[in-house]
Amino acid sequence: MSVIVIGSVAFDSVKTPFGEVEKAIGGSATYFAVAASYFSSVRLVGAVGEDFTDEHLRVFSGRPIDLSGLQRRPGQTFYWKGEYGFDLNQAHTLAVQLNVQENFQPELPSHYRSTDTVFLANTDPELQQLMLEQMDDHKFIACDSMNFWIENKPDQLKKVLRSVDMLLLNEAEARQLAEDPNLVKAAGKIMQLGPKHVIIKRGEYGALLFSPDSVFAAPAYPLEFIYDPTGAGDSFAGGVIGYLDSTGTFSEANLRQAIIFGSVMASYNVVSLERLASLSYPEIEERFWEFKKLSHFDGIESAPCQ
Repeated sequence: MSVIVIGSVAFDSVKTPFGEVEKAIGGSATYFAVAASYFSSVRLVGAVGEDFTDEHLRVFSGRPIDLSGLQRRPGQTFYWKGEYGFDLNQAHTLAVQLNVQENFQPELPSHYRSTDTVFLANTDPELQQLMLEQMDDHKFIACDSMNFWIENKPDQLKKVLRSVDMLLLNEAEARQLAEDPNLVKAAGKIMQLGPKHVIIKRGEYGALLFSPDSVFAAPAYPLEFIYDPTGAGDSFAGGVIGYLDSTGTFSEANLRQAIIFGSVMASYNVVSLERLASLSYPEIEERFWEFKKLSHFDGIESAPCQ
């Protein structure tokens, strides 16, 4: 089993009320690949510049992550600079430099083309479509996006969504894409665009899974210290999709378990990417069971009435 992901491998400069980092390794494909690699092997598609050295590549070392599809191109690596206030659910973008990502054209190695599970991480929907056109076979396609693509390339994004089994996005993005402030109605409208399932990420409030006949709500893990939420959504997606691929089952019950594993991975990422990359599987499993306790309660046969 394996997952293929296309997205950004980047440098991030981030300031939060709790600290600041300059040009740390980041990017949607990076966070996703590290998180997913605890469950399945990952085939990464992306581009980096000449400034992304072998030392930087060590973030992937020791993990079942195939970098055959990672192109090293002349120029500088994609760069994002952002800031968070005390509301860590909302990032404020201060600078974006596309650099080598601007003219990037994905070229899939031959052994990538028949990968069962596909994840289109947050990137230009035209690149997402180009990768899909190079795929020979697959069982499940999931996609992420953001407000920039919803606003600037809506037609290209909707073309991608017609081929997608699952879409992941945050509350604001769901409302923007569906043009509806109500999340339940928004999810229904998005499913009409193509995805069979919609996951709405709600940061510290957890996540919602919308399927044709059901809704599932999962909590976020309560943490005393959150240092940097950058990449938490991508790590969440890595846990979800990696777990689904490892089981080869995309049933409603398995989707619900996958969301909890996604939440586990995100809960470690908000400490740091280094913490996420140094996990042991027993730590993941232990926190999975802690999640189960968070929302467990014993039912009664009938409610008392006055």
